[in-house]
Amino acid sequence: MSDLLPSLPSFLAFLAAGLALNLTPGPDMLYVAARGAAEGRKAGIVSALGIGAGALVHTAAAAVGLAALLAASALAYEVIRWLGAAYLLWIAVQLWKQGELPPQPGDLPRTGLWRIFAQGAVTNVFNPKVALFFLAFLPQFVDPAGGQVALKLVVLGLVFNTTGTVVNVAVGVLAGHAGAFFARRAGWWRWQNRIVAGLLAALAARIALGGQRA
Repeated sequence: MSDLLPSLPSFLAFLAAGLALNLTPGPDMLYVAARGAAEGRKAGIVSALGIGAGALVHTAAAAVGLAALLAASALAYEVIRWLGAAYLLWIAVQLWKQGELPPQPGDLPRTGLWRIFAQGAVTNVFNPKVALFFLAFLPQFVDPAGGQVALKLVVLGLVFNTTGTVVNVAVGVLAGHAGAFFARRAGWWRWQNRIVAGLLAALAARIALGGQRA
């Protein structure tokens, strides 16, 4: 494994830069916070794991060259960007249409968490700037002369994804605590859904305009 990692100084720089980027609020973190606030800690954690699953797709894509295709093809970039924006907007509309009373624990089927997981994964996969980030960031810490470039990219991507998932899980838990507190207040559930729907719609607009942070 050691021959797949950069030198210790470079690896420490990679960890520091990756952690700083993971701590920077962006669409993924805001999505996790929105889910945690709206549906509790469990939903926040599951959405964070979904985001992590989506990042695995970008890691694999970077290793086989899909990220390079996105960087070279304006059409591919535009298609994925608009699909991602449309998907987030669809989620926002569904939240806006929900009822005014919070569902009771017994009313939430287990498939609901899988749906949240899938939405988190799709939200991340359809964020083209994540793919472009992997293309721009990971190769800086890989020495092509040493061979095994694809495998080295995968290892670094997994390290970055692990730290990002830890950060997002923490965000989901904290947001879940806040959501549980306000959900006990009369009328909060209705406005909570409106706020979360507005947040996701704003994220869709940011992706469509190409101004979001990966």
